[in-house]
Amino acid sequence: MDIFPFLCTVAVVFTGWTKGAGVLPDGPLNVAVGETVMFHPTLTAPETAILTVRWKFGATVITNSNGNFTAPEYEGRITLFRSTRSLELRNVTPGDSGQYSVLIVQVDGALADGETKLDVHVPVSDVTVTASTRDLVEDTSVRLSCSSRGSSLSFLWLNGSSELAAGDRVQLTDGDANVTINVTRYDMETFGCRVFNPVSEATSGQIKLFISFGPENVILTISPSHDHYDEGSEIRLTCSAESRPAAQLTWFLNGTQLSGTEPELSLGNVNESQSGNYHCQALNHKTMRSIQSQPAAVSVLKRISGASITSQTNLAIEGNSFNLSCDAAGSVFSREWRKDGVELIPEDRLSLHENNRVLSFNSLSRKDAGVYLCSVINPVSQDEVEYTMVVYYGPEKVQIQGPSDIHLQTTLTLTCCAESVPALYSWMLNSTKIHNSAVYTKDKTEPSDSGNYTCEVMNNVTGRTSSAAHGLSVTVLPTGSPPTCSAGCIAGIVVVVLVVLGAVCAAIFFYYKKKLAKKHLIRSPTTATGTGVNKLYNGAAVQDNKAFTGSQDLNYADIRTFHKKDGGTVQLGVKPDSSEYAEIRANNNRPAPPPPHSCDAHLPRMKNAAPQPPSNISQV
Repeated sequence: MDIFPFLCTVAVVFTGWTKGAGVLPDGPLNVAVGETVMFHPTLTAPETAILTVRWKFGATVITNSNGNFTAPEYEGRITLFRSTRSLELRNVTPGDSGQYSVLIVQVDGALADGETKLDVHVPVSDVTVTASTRDLVEDTSVRLSCSSRGSSLSFLWLNGSSELAAGDRVQLTDGDANVTINVTRYDMETFGCRVFNPVSEATSGQIKLFISFGPENVILTISPSHDHYDEGSEIRLTCSAESRPAAQLTWFLNGTQLSGTEPELSLGNVNESQSGNYHCQALNHKTMRSIQSQPAAVSVLKRISGASITSQTNLAIEGNSFNLSCDAAGSVFSREWRKDGVELIPEDRLSLHENNRVLSFNSLSRKDAGVYLCSVINPVSQDEVEYTMVVYYGPEKVQIQGPSDIHLQTTLTLTCCAESVPALYSWMLNSTKIHNSAVYTKDKTEPSDSGNYTCEVMNNVTGRTSSAAHGLSVTVLPTGSPPTCSAGCIAGIVVVVLVVLGAVCAAIFFYYKKKLAKKHLIRSPTTATGTGVNKLYNGAAVQDNKAFTGSQDLNYADIRTFHKKDGGTVQLGVKPDSSEYAEIRANNNRPAPPPPHSCDAHLPRMKNAAPQPPSNISQV
């Protein structure tokens, strides 16, 4: 007894009917005749939770897990996989197309069901295309038909690799199996038909239509394509035309017919005599039409060579006008100028003339110095030449760098610099010429080195001369004394000298008067001479002060006792409770010297040899 209906009734009574959502995938499932299809329920319950599974085709039960039932017509063609509840159907036929359903009863009484559709198709095969005619004339019609085996067929027409769609010249009929085309010259591509159904597709062989037209659009091309050609070049001229059948071609040079009727005309090792206007003529013997191409110019040129830059004068002096001319042999089409690698652009001081042949400077500047490059160009060749321009200027801003005061027997270095190209330096001391160089050096100074130094800078190209003066004082450094002495040091020396002088004066006074009853005032103001010469007093060195330009200090010396040369002492007759003072003035604030001239900006120019004028230019 089949208890499956009973179990279903019990489940419905106690649990109610639960329709499975997504138990089977949405259909249809498309398969080809003879293939195998697998129906997969999406219920994920374990096998132990499933009580029974039933599969149906329409109203016919295919199989039932309760009692291991299988319909006779499906014997050997189906397999039920209990673990997944899946059904495998093999060797399908078109008769297997239809609705399939599954009902799953779980141990807990829950029911799950689902259904899907299966479509079995006969694969596409034997696709062919036929044409009413293949040899056509432009603006006539042709009918193309596509046939194929298979089921549920759809048709797609192809023109070459592009899809052919219905339009003014294209009409599709009989479910797109036939197409009628009003042909033009542009329909010379091949035609084909693609047939497909849900399980397969196939494409027919290509059919080509032959359409007579033209000639039209005759085009003459040159390879390589240039406006001008170098002598000895290889040139190929090709003539093409839209024509069916192919047009007969004829070549002409400057109106004169040339030999040859091929689409290509080759010119080897060309020379200037082959320059001119070429054209071709196309003739269609079927349509009896002919047409000529547009003329094509061939110009054969000689290569550019021997580029050079010349100037009207070799002297480029700042402030003067100056021209550079760029010339070359051959056919010159254009010139380009660059300075230090940067393209020159005309401006107020700079202009280009004669198709850029002449580069003109209205007023030269020292900044114009540099490397100029001229490129001479035509379409087949190019030549370049460089010109290094030195701009002569100066001298200007002559400066002397060095000390204004220096000690005896020390090294003297004076540096002269100027803005000048070129520059010749000479030195004079108190109007006497002493040296020819930018730097004057003397290892050991002498008193005679004091005076006024003059550096004269001459530019033998510009003819200009400029100079600068510099004062120098050589002083004697006292033996055993430090190189310099502060204002306090000088004041102390002066006090000692005054003490010694006082002792000498007192000794002389006692010698004549025998007795001194009153104090003598010793007042010795010092007047600066500004000469800076050292003086000797009683074996001690004392330096005169320079002119008092700053604040002056007032110093006092109390002289009571001095020592004689024989070792004795002399006590001045003075009252013990009174003192007289000598006023001593010392210049403690010497005027600060002016900042030295700086030649740093010109040192690079002095380290390198100054550019010299051409040897054939006489020095001024």
